[in-house]
Amino acid sequence: MAGGRLSGLRARLGALARPRGPEALPVTFDRRRVYVLPTAFGAFFAGLLLVMLLGALNYNNNPALLLALLLAGAGNTSLFAAHLQLSGLRVVAVEAEPAAAGTPMTLRVHLRADPGRTRRGLRLRLGDSRTSVSLADGAGEARLVLPTRTRGWLQPGRITLSSTRPLGLARAWAYAWPADPVLVYPRPDADAPPLPLGPGAATRSRMHPAGDDVHQLRAYRRGDPPRAIAWKPSARQGALMVREYEQPQGADVVLDWAALTLPWEPRIQRLARWVDEAEREGRRYRLVLPGESIGPASGPAHRHACLRALALMPAGAGGDGRDAG
Repeated sequence: MAGGRLSGLRARLGALARPRGPEALPVTFDRRRVYVLPTAFGAFFAGLLLVMLLGALNYNNNPALLLALLLAGAGNTSLFAAHLQLSGLRVVAVEAEPAAAGTPMTLRVHLRADPGRTRRGLRLRLGDSRTSVSLADGAGEARLVLPTRTRGWLQPGRITLSSTRPLGLARAWAYAWPADPVLVYPRPDADAPPLPLGPGAATRSRMHPAGDDVHQLRAYRRGDPPRAIAWKPSARQGALMVREYEQPQGADVVLDWAALTLPWEPRIQRLARWVDEAEREGRRYRLVLPGESIGPASGPAHRHACLRALALMPAGAGGDGRDAG
C-alpha cells in the first residue's frame, strides 16, 4: 500500500519536475533537478524507528533510544548519499542508428561525471525499457530499447535516471529530455519483386548459379541446386562439382518513383526494399523521387541518403499513411 502511494506521488511530481519540455544536450543534474523520496522499504524503516523511539521514551530505555537515534542518523545520511549519486551527473549525448519501422531501435545514452567518485547502480528508464550502468572512471554508456512504429523523425521522450544506493532507503531521480529526434527508416516491402534491370550495356558481371555463361567449376556446397551439378566432371574427379555461371548486370539500377503504380506508402516500402537489395548485391543505383534524384552510387553513405529521403517523404494525399510504416 505504501509503495503504491509513493509511486503515485512520484508520478505527480514527475509532471511538475524539470525539465518540462525537450532540451538541448548536454545537461547537468544540479541540486534543483534531483528529487528524493523514501522507497517502500524506507517508509517501513521510518515507521519502525518511530515505534522504537516511542518505546524507548515510554520505558526510559537509554540504549534503545541511542540505537534508534543512530539508525535515524544513518537513514538521514542515506538521503544525502542517494542525492549525491545523481548530483553533478551529465547526460552528454543520446544517439541511435536508424532502424526500420516496426523494429526496435537501440538508444545509446552517454553519461559523464567527475572521475573522483564512483557512481554505481544508476538506473535508466524510457517507457518499458530499463537498464543499469555504473560510472567507475567518470564515463559510461547505457543502452535503451525504443520501439518504432512509423517512418520519419521520432522523439525519444523523457529519460528517467534514478538510484537507490547506498542503503535502498531512498530513491533519487532526475529527468533528461533530449530535443534531437532519431530517424526511423521505412518498413521494407516483404513481398517485393526482384530489382529492376539497369539500363545500358552490361559493364560487369557477378557469379550466380542461374546465369547465362559457364564461368568455372567449383566444389559442391550445401544448398547448391541439383541442376547446377556437373555430373561428368564429378565422376572424373570423384567429388561433386558445380557449374558457376556469369550473369551480366546493367550499368546502374534506376529506382524510379514515377515508374511504380502502387499507393503512396507501399511505394515507399517497395523502394526501401530495393535500396537494401541493391546494396547487398553491390550494385550502383539511383533513386529518383519527386523533385529529387540521389546517385548513382553505392555504399553505406548512399544507402543512408536514399533511406533518409524515403523516410522523410510527406504523407500521401489520401491521408497520413505513415501508420503503415
